[in-house]
Amino acid sequence: VQLQASGGGLVQAGGSLRLSCAASGGAFSDSTMGWFRQGLGKEREFVAAINWSGGYTQYSDSVKGRFTISRDNTKKLVYLQMNNLSPEDTAVYYCAAQDELRVGSLDGPYDYWGQGTLVTVSS
Repeated sequence: VQLQASGGGLVQAGGSLRLSCAASGGAFSDSTMGWFRQGLGKEREFVAAINWSGGYTQYSDSVKGRFTISRDNTKKLVYLQMNNLSPEDTAVYYCAAQDELRVGSLDGPYDYWGQGTLVTVSS
């Protein structure tokens, strides 16, 4: 499975961005997908995840109510809509996928990782 994240950039505090993750290979429509982020000098942290059908989602407390994860299985895309961004959201954002055979939970573990896209929020 190959994952390609895009959509990062520079935005002012209070603004919005939508990240996209394109998947190729594997059985995307059967895979749980997630977004993680890593700020400078920080450990990578879970942001959001969505199950194969889109019927279940999970968010970290820090983004709940501001971020929305969604997916389009026909296009093999997963999105992260980020609203009301703050400087604390500045990080490299990574999309990840669970192998379709894994019986895991939405917050992990994940088997495949994309290269990351940088989100910078200015104050």
